[in-house]
Amino acid sequence: MVKCIIFDCDGVLVDTEKIGNGILLSMAQEHGFEMELEDAYRHFNGRNLKDCFRHIEDAIDQKLPENFETEYREKSFEAFKTQVKPMEGIIDFIENIEKLKIPYCVASSGPVDKIRLNLEVAGLLDRFENKIFSSYQIGSWKPEPGIFLHAAEVMGFEVKDCIVVEDSKAGVKAGIRGGFKVYGFANGFNNEDLEEEGAELFSSYEELSAKLGF
Repeated sequence: MVKCIIFDCDGVLVDTEKIGNGILLSMAQEHGFEMELEDAYRHFNGRNLKDCFRHIEDAIDQKLPENFETEYREKSFEAFKTQVKPMEGIIDFIENIEKLKIPYCVASSGPVDKIRLNLEVAGLLDRFENKIFSSYQIGSWKPEPGIFLHAAEVMGFEVKDCIVVEDSKAGVKAGIRGGFKVYGFANGFNNEDLEEEGAELFSSYEELSAKLGF
């Protein structure tokens, strides 16, 4: 019996990955970095932004400008304000688990203000007030399990009673390392990676409901 559901944010609750990765690749391209969007999903999703920048710097063999992160956050925040939508089926899924009185929360590698902005634009913030957990609050980022362990503890549940819903390789790895049962949201780019790390795949929230017996 699932007693608590821990959601990742981007690509699980809100449809942001294409926006964020598109802006990052466009900016990095100006410095000689080339990568297909599909590969960006695999390498960047779920990771600390500084790890993504290091990946780019290693590839181009030079440091990115000092204002690169600030500029990226400004551009992505502006885009998120108008373009972010809830993932298809997530609102019905949440309404269902609320009827079943199953507690839930969000645990993300992103900063709190980014999580709140994306949830607000997608119309989900009210549902997650006081249930938002960020790696920046505890200084531990996926693929380390700290943020999921922290979320479970604050929510008042043991690991064995929680499930994690993720869409990134780093996130699945974090959940598995923490001892959680992890369900991986397959989007066509990440299927093999998520399964390889130990996630049970699903491709829609209707399918996840069926798997969980809801």
